[in-house]
Amino acid sequence: MRNIRMKIAYDGTRYNGFQTQPGGNTIQDTIEKAIETLTESRTIIIGSGRTDARVHAEGQVFNFHTESRISIERWALALNSRLPEDIRVVEHAVEVPPDFHSRFSAKRKTYRYSICTAKFHNVFRRNYEFHHPAPKLDADAMRAALEQLAGEHDFTSFTTNHSDDKSHVRTIYEAVLREEKERLELFLTGNGFLYNMVRIIAGTLIHVGQGKIASDAMGSILESRDRLLAGPTAVAHGLTLINVDYGENKA
Repeated sequence: MRNIRMKIAYDGTRYNGFQTQPGGNTIQDTIEKAIETLTESRTIIIGSGRTDARVHAEGQVFNFHTESRISIERWALALNSRLPEDIRVVEHAVEVPPDFHSRFSAKRKTYRYSICTAKFHNVFRRNYEFHHPAPKLDADAMRAALEQLAGEHDFTSFTTNHSDDKSHVRTIYEAVLREEKERLELFLTGNGFLYNMVRIIAGTLIHVGQGKIASDAMGSILESRDRLLAGPTAVAHGLTLINVDYGENKA
């Protein structure tokens, strides 16, 4: 039995998220059907993490076990020819050890949350960023708040009450807010993220930028472990999974 790892990008606009669910129409469902047409065998893929409906990915990773003898060099092109245009394998497949697990073997993940601050939104980017035309967001205050999230913390205040994770302790290695023309982009790199964690952090930072939450309040919000003290959950379509790192040269 072979264990194969692949990296994909997808536009999540028309899907109900990555992970399979009763309603169907997910990224996982679509990939599994494509693999089945290729191998003529039912296959379950293991994603590095779930993404919600309308969330995108530039570097999602999954692995699966198969008895297929298709050469490793053929997998990417063969699968792409069977996938819709909004899901694409972006690197050659890699054969990995039997115990490799896309989620549990991951060392770091990086997400981006994009905010357009222009008065008029670019129609071609409407599905990939949150539009906030006014009032102008205070980027310096947002950065000051963001600095307080770096390091290891209990992020209970920044996850949904429906989170089923046993521990809410996570480590943020890098938290950066970049500003370019009429766009703000939040980048978070950590050892893992709770359900809706990045979107709640983004929503809280937007409230900081609006002056609704003080920039120095982020530490006390963390310590409170109270979801009600943080900001709203930012809209899904502004979020993109950028990369999953396994401590290797390739992700």
